[in-house]
Amino acid sequence: MDLKEKKIIVTGGAGFLGSHVVEKLLERGCKKENIFIPRSKKYNLTQIQDVERMYLDFKADIVIHIAADIGGIGYSKTHPASQFYNNLMINTLVQDLAYKHGIEKFVGVGTVCSYPKYTPVPFKEEDLWLGYPEETNAAYGLSKKMMLVQSQAYRQQYNFNAIHLLMINLYGPRDNFSLENSHVIPALIRKIIKANREDSDIEVWGDGTASREFIYVEDAAEAIVLATELYNGAEPINIGNGEEITIKELVQILGELLKYRGKIIWDTSKPNGQPKRRLDVSKALEFFKFKAKVDFEQGLRNTIHWYLENEDNMNG
Repeated sequence: MDLKEKKIIVTGGAGFLGSHVVEKLLERGCKKENIFIPRSKKYNLTQIQDVERMYLDFKADIVIHIAADIGGIGYSKTHPASQFYNNLMINTLVQDLAYKHGIEKFVGVGTVCSYPKYTPVPFKEEDLWLGYPEETNAAYGLSKKMMLVQSQAYRQQYNFNAIHLLMINLYGPRDNFSLENSHVIPALIRKIIKANREDSDIEVWGDGTASREFIYVEDAAEAIVLATELYNGAEPINIGNGEEITIKELVQILGELLKYRGKIIWDTSKPNGQPKRRLDVSKALEFFKFKAKVDFEQGLRNTIHWYLENEDNMNG
């Protein structure tokens, strides 16, 4: 699919991942006026009348659906009901009305949190239904998983071209560094910088043994655009870099990059989250030639640099 002349809605297009997707689309030659970013002040995507109005206001060919109620493990643990409701409503309405308005292609961005808690490593797409997700983010993971079910059901009944991408943990410039609901990398960067300035120690949730895989946001955005161009299958596809690191190792790397001098206090009363995460990323390479390129440490340096350049503009 050549995207240059297509009219594209990018929900969440002003956010962390979405803004990078918009940049990738512009790099492909898409016209700025052909990319529509619905802002939450005007379009509350949990409300059917607002979603309907979005499709009437902009006659799109493609929807890249990124908008979500999202946060780190602490946020998911304390907001399971609102996360479940908001994401279920957003995903269901945006996809249903995409079909009803004759959208050519719907690209749903899902999450690794949809996988069972004890998925064999590396996570393969066919293992998605082997069990229940990790409890602290199950509500979020299941709400996203229902978007996949809806995609497959609409494909089966209506021949609707909807695809679903299972995204691993993201990091990079423009991430959310809020103290209330950020993910692990931005939270640690902010904590370590603050501790350095105050000559204090940092506290980290869990015992450090949990492993995670991370993908740099520009790589993730490239994967989404490649899938939009080249993938039209019913099965979900993992998006990651296929490399695993423990939280303890992550803290050590960030400590070295930021020249951290204090102690690390592991708060084992707090949850580790899912024990292990690493994706089998072979299908993304096979079906749309995606392979992550950005070196992890370089990506961390870029993220730290962006935060230091922008921290004066951040609140929370």
